[in-house]
Amino acid sequence: MENILGLLRIHIHRGVNLAIRDTKSSDPYVVVRLGKQQKLRTRVVKKNVNPVWDEDLTLSIADPNTPIKLMVFDKDTFSFDDKMGDAEFDIKPLIEAVKMRLEGVASGTVVKSCSVCMKRWV
Repeated sequence: MENILGLLRIHIHRGVNLAIRDTKSSDPYVVVRLGKQQKLRTRVVKKNVNPVWDEDLTLSIADPNTPIKLMVFDKDTFSFDDKMGDAEFDIKPLIEAVKMRLEGVASGTVVKSCSVCMKRWV
């Protein structure tokens, strides 16, 4: 197994004014991807363009140069799921900030909150 730098917990809070992909609404869910090996997803929120997931997803970080990709999809039963939007962010600055703050702190210390807020999906 690769050398793990640490764990990154991502809190997926909510979506606001998402696109309507079905007749009157959408059934959105979020996929979080780190490289080719890690792919996590939230539950589907049925018939809602302002979904609240309030879920924590945890990734193991081995390479700080690999960006994290977020994708929102509309769940469909009889066809491929519709892509609603995506975003990507670099975790290197986050890792550097954590390293600076933890100098001189005892091993095993947990950093409780580092968050990224995606305001708008492209």
